[in-house]
Amino acid sequence: MKVIAMILSLVMLLSACSEPTPPEQPSAGKAMDQGQGVAEHTADEDSIVRNPHRNPYFGDVHVHTRFSVDAYLFGTRTSPDDAYNFAKGEAIPHATGRSMQLIKPLDFQAVTDHGFYLGVITELAESGGPGSDHPLAVAARNIRTPADSRAAFTEMVNHLRSTRGDQPDPLLRQDISARAWQEIIASAERHNTPGEFTTLVAYEYTTSGPQAQNLHRNVIFRDANVPDLPFSRLDSADPEDLWRWMDANRDAGIESLAIPHNSNASDGMMFDRVRFDGSPMDADYAAMRMRNEPLVEQTQVKGTSDTHPLLSPNDEWADFEIMPIRVASPLASKPEGSYVRHAYRRGLEMQATEGYNPYRFGLVGASDTHNSAGSFREDDYWSKTGVSDITPEQRGSVPLADPDVSDVLDDDPLGSGESGLAPDGRQYAPAAARYWGASGLAGVWAEANTRADIYDAMRRKETFSTSGPHIPVRFFASFSYPPDLLAQDDIIATAYAEGVPMGGDLSGKDAIPTFFAWAAQDADSVGLARLQIIKGWLAEGVSHEKVYDVACSDGAEVDPATHRCPDNGATVDINTCQVSPGKGAAELKALWKDPEFEETQPAFYYLRVLENPKCRWSTWDAIRAEVAPRVDMAATIQDRAWSSPIWYNP
Repeated sequence: MKVIAMILSLVMLLSACSEPTPPEQPSAGKAMDQGQGVAEHTADEDSIVRNPHRNPYFGDVHVHTRFSVDAYLFGTRTSPDDAYNFAKGEAIPHATGRSMQLIKPLDFQAVTDHGFYLGVITELAESGGPGSDHPLAVAARNIRTPADSRAAFTEMVNHLRSTRGDQPDPLLRQDISARAWQEIIASAERHNTPGEFTTLVAYEYTTSGPQAQNLHRNVIFRDANVPDLPFSRLDSADPEDLWRWMDANRDAGIESLAIPHNSNASDGMMFDRVRFDGSPMDADYAAMRMRNEPLVEQTQVKGTSDTHPLLSPNDEWADFEIMPIRVASPLASKPEGSYVRHAYRRGLEMQATEGYNPYRFGLVGASDTHNSAGSFREDDYWSKTGVSDITPEQRGSVPLADPDVSDVLDDDPLGSGESGLAPDGRQYAPAAARYWGASGLAGVWAEANTRADIYDAMRRKETFSTSGPHIPVRFFASFSYPPDLLAQDDIIATAYAEGVPMGGDLSGKDAIPTFFAWAAQDADSVGLARLQIIKGWLAEGVSHEKVYDVACSDGAEVDPATHRCPDNGATVDINTCQVSPGKGAAELKALWKDPEFEETQPAFYYLRVLENPKCRWSTWDAIRAEVAPRVDMAATIQDRAWSSPIWYNP
């Protein structure tokens, strides 16, 4: 083990009106073949009818249950079985007793409890056996309120401070962790129904830098052939050691991939120019990282890691759900090296100067819920951390009734470090949860809803990310698409046959590539406002970026001079959360050629889809509390989806 400060930084990081009528839905079956009507809902995997043009599936690949030490300290008592039942559409209880239920079920899910002390606190607090009198077990056993949760975290910190590398750790109980791991595997096996609902055996590798820089990864296995125990930060805090363990497992026939998350809270370490130990990167490092980490989780409850206004000053939508601090720490997180688009640009520069690129990853979203249940809707939001953030007062969206006596101000382990005093003079809890959001989901394009198909889609990066709504996204590129592609009956067959999908590479030739972009509205959300293609490219050793609107809603056209759609006039009444009727599109699609394409310049392109605005969860909180929305929080939100990139290689 490394210095105790490293361990302490880990525990800080652990604390990680009426509905509008949606526009008419697209009749996408012929033109945008998504596989509707494919008869694949059967438990007999051999009889599943596969769609060669692939179907969109939505899932959550980042879910914590009672087996995660922090979730248990937040009061969560629900199990992996509960988490899978929730994903399939059932209601399950929150730590405070309220009901949590999806408006529609998911297609796949992974339970990703922390490998660090996996299941130990749960068993010690509940079993009455050896170790159940440990102060942390005693504190965890009686969690009912936020004050109880804080007391338990205090005991955790005290335990870590008292533990030294040359002394046995009474909480390092591999026998307990092995039992918890087997129950996680067994639960996944119980709930996996090929063709109907897919479970992925997984866990979280929870490591950090020396100053609470978030470097967490979720490890997803292709099937139930998995190691006896997860590799955790108690084995090593260096992510390279995780990848070496994954490589060794792969040599033994155990296939897995890792998905980094919350790079926004990494203070520049997640996408740095040097390795974890500060030494230079090399081609072997880049190959090992890409072999083991083909994807990045770029949106979740603790903020969106796509880009930042300081990194993308010419992107009007770059300020989406920004969390400016590290996880469970008041320290600011440096934007450079912490956001995905910047990493893509940095990768282009490294390829040109060093001959390798460690940042060629696809995109997914996920929830990172610690309630066994992701909260994906602004108007039905239960946040992330059990008893610690379930009320509007706790999460800083509603002013404190009596700041002098409120227990949410005292030693909050999830505090933001701010005073909580808003510009209008009202006092709020200084909670980091004010930056959190109802996000996100992973989307994949796969031939069928099975473990192998979902996993293989992740491997080839034919994945997309959403901030909560079920927005399917298609993105292809080719040098030979016909000009009438959008009018063809077999558009998807042609798109695959003559081009590459999201996650792919396009090799240079003497032509300008054509990009095919498409998205459809979630019937349970608001209409789509615009499609955008985000380009990054390298010119004379320096990377650049630009945002192009390529399809507009409400019959509008893109201005060729500004590359922008006009505003479609969609509005939100923040007193009622009513949205303007009849605005937005049910479907948007486009064929697009880059007007500034240079065949000698390496580039990446990815698709971003913007919905119309609607009330953010914090505004719903204020309306229900009959107070004005907090002036220094966004009142509305434009939910969105992002495709994985397509890389152009001269």
